[in-house]
Amino acid sequence: MPETSEEWQVGGHIVRISNPDKPYWPEDGLTKGDMLRYYLAVAPVLLPYFRDRPVTLRVFPDGIHGFSYYRRDLPEHAPPWLRSVSYRPETSDEAIQLPLVDDAAGLLWLANQGSIEFHLWASRLPDLGRPDMAVFDLDPGEGATFRDVLQAALLLREALDRQGMKAYAKTSGGRGLHVYVPCPTGPPPDRSGATADPAVPPCGSFDDVRYWVRGLAEKLAEAYPRLIAVAHGPTHRGRRITVDYAQNSVGRNTAAPYTLRARPGAPVSAPLAWHEVEEGRIHPSDFTLRTVPPRLEQMGDLFAPLLAGPTP
Repeated sequence: MPETSEEWQVGGHIVRISNPDKPYWPEDGLTKGDMLRYYLAVAPVLLPYFRDRPVTLRVFPDGIHGFSYYRRDLPEHAPPWLRSVSYRPETSDEAIQLPLVDDAAGLLWLANQGSIEFHLWASRLPDLGRPDMAVFDLDPGEGATFRDVLQAALLLREALDRQGMKAYAKTSGGRGLHVYVPCPTGPPPDRSGATADPAVPPCGSFDDVRYWVRGLAEKLAEAYPRLIAVAHGPTHRGRRITVDYAQNSVGRNTAAPYTLRARPGAPVSAPLAWHEVEEGRIHPSDFTLRTVPPRLEQMGDLFAPLLAGPTP
């Protein structure tokens, strides 16, 4: 296929779009241009989740069936208006420049590099060592159904309700679900005395959150051993739903709300209403590049309260 390019005016920037007609989801008749138009359409609801939050890119230069790789650093040829933050991983002697997405132009520029998937940290600047949300990653074993995943999510929500915590669910874009609990804003909570608020998770550090998520997962696994397990090693075995508490670690990332996934059907990691989980008639294949924009027009951003933090 001969190389083609276009120039899109996005905000105050010109973004060069290369090969918009390249097949990205060939079985679904979807191209790179379709992907870019999707991200442009959902940018108003997607971008608030990116604000001051490092992003990890999953890059598929030739579509979902081609070579792919994860990219944590900002490409050297990125335009000067695309922001980044210097960060040195514990396993490295050198700092890398983590991409930050501030606007639709930055989102489109990174997507044009072949970035189908966007994965976000659970912390944001100025303190990347302190999470602002707890993540329960519900991962089904190979013998589990999506109804099993929905049942596990409802049991988790019941446990959180008993502690006075609000939770928000979204599809992973695969076979699982992600359940988020917002952390309090302001200084880390004081857990030393009786004034500690039980209605918010302990979000002083990633260690605090990970320990808390693991503890709650262990209680659920003890109460419902046929359905729920705590992740230890591989998480796709058997018929149970594993809770991967290790997602709550500095530098780990989870699929962003509304990100596309590089799977047949062009699925989206889509926020859900709890009544949809309760009714049990939904399936991950319902939420795609084609269906999510009209869903947003009809239902709005179901995850928006997450950004506001815990509610009293």
